[in-house]
Amino acid sequence: MTNRIDTTALGIALLRVTLGIMFIAHALLKILVFTLPGTAGFFESVGLPGALAYVVAPMELLGGLALVAGLKTRWVSLALLPVLLGAASVHAGNGWVFSAANGGWEYPVYLAIAALAQVLLGSGAFALDNLRPHRHALIGQAA
Repeated sequence: MTNRIDTTALGIALLRVTLGIMFIAHALLKILVFTLPGTAGFFESVGLPGALAYVVAPMELLGGLALVAGLKTRWVSLALLPVLLGAASVHAGNGWVFSAANGGWEYPVYLAIAALAQVLLGSGAFALDNLRPHRHALIGQAA
């Protein structure tokens, strides 16, 4: 009997967990540092409805926790794509590099690509998704 480590599944899990941690960090920044009213004010200053802050922050927090746990990974990643694309559009006028004044679009677009990759790849190793039966895969075989 051979104990073989599936490095592909580990790589997918690494992407999933780090993406989840990023979403949790950004949610906590909006909730604890900027505060939800402050985030709403920022959203309004860039032409978005302020009420969207009260949707985006919980989406990022709950979505990030689900990604770290590996729960409904494909669907959660798909649901978070509009948040990232919205962030990219807000930063589009600031240039490409995210270290530019007011941040460029490079980082949110990169994260959107990572989320899209997670939609395609599934959960990988060490995921709650692996503990339940798969009846409806989003794309291809259940992962």
